[in-house]
Amino acid sequence: MGKTTVTDPFRPETPAGAYDAFLPEALTRAATQPEWTPADGPLPSLYLSHGAPPLFDDAVWIRELFDWAQSMPKPKAIVIVSAHWEDAPLLLSAPAAQTPLVYDFGGFHPRYYQMRYGTPDASRLTARITAMMPDSEPLYQHPSRGLDHGAWVPLMAMYPLADIPVLQMSMPTHDPGRLLALGRRLAPLRAEGVLVVGSGFTTHGLRFATPEMLFEGVVPSWSSDFDAWTADSLARADVDELAAYATRAPGMPYAHPTPDHFLPIFITLGAAENPERPARTVIEGYMSGFSKRSFEIA
Repeated sequence: MGKTTVTDPFRPETPAGAYDAFLPEALTRAATQPEWTPADGPLPSLYLSHGAPPLFDDAVWIRELFDWAQSMPKPKAIVIVSAHWEDAPLLLSAPAAQTPLVYDFGGFHPRYYQMRYGTPDASRLTARITAMMPDSEPLYQHPSRGLDHGAWVPLMAMYPLADIPVLQMSMPTHDPGRLLALGRRLAPLRAEGVLVVGSGFTTHGLRFATPEMLFEGVVPSWSSDFDAWTADSLARADVDELAAYATRAPGMPYAHPTPDHFLPIFITLGAAENPERPARTVIEGYMSGFSKRSFEIA
C-alpha cells in the first residue's frame, strides 16, 4: 500500500476554498481561450475521473483539469456521459439555459448544494444528437433533468465561465460493446467542435473504503493494481482487455463493486477516431485512495 498526506475531504476548513482561490485567475484566462474552428481538426474524446464536492478543495486537481481544458481550443458544445445517470431508453438532459443542477450526493457542507453552473441553451446540440441516433437506439428528451455532479463538478473546474452549451446523455447499458457503438455514433461531433466526455472514476470502491484511505490517503493494492492494469491496457490500446475488466483486471471486484464508474470509458474509446490508438494520460494519482487517472484519445 502507498500513502500520501491528505486532509479530511469531508470537513474542509473552508468549504470550496481552493476553488474560490482558483477562480479569479482562471476566469481571466478562460476569457481569452481561443475558440475551436474547423482548422483545428476534431477535438479528442476524454475520459475523466470526476470527483465530487471534495474536488473543490483540491487545488492541484482543480488546476490539472483547468490546464487540460486550456490545452485545447474552446469547444462549441459538450456532451457528457456520467456514471451517475444510468437510464434506458437513451435520454438527454433538458437543454434549456440555466437548467437547475442535480445535487446527487449527501453528507457534505451546505456550500456545495448552493453552487451553480448555469450553462447556455443546448437545443441545437439536442437536435444534432437526435438526428445521429438509429431507430434501434431511440433517444428521448428529459423535460427537466439537469447536469449531475459527474458532469458539473469537473466542468466547473475546466470551463468556469459556464458559457458552453452542455448536454448530458444517460448510460443505457452495462454492455461495453453497446457503449462503444454509442460512442461511435457520437464521434462525428468531434469534427464539429463538440467535446465528447465519459465521466467516471478509474477506481471507485467506496464500499471497501477505510478511514485510512479517506483520511490518511492510504492507497490499497486493489486500487493501485487496477490503475496499473488500466494504464497498461490504454498504452497498448487493448480495447478487448478493457472490455473484459470484470474478469481480467486485478483488484476486482474491490476496485469496482458496481460497474458504473468504469463504463464511461467505452463512450470515450468509441468516440475516438481510432480506439486502438494509445491514449494520452493527462491526470494521474489518487484521491482518498481512488485512482483519478484521466486521459484523452484522438
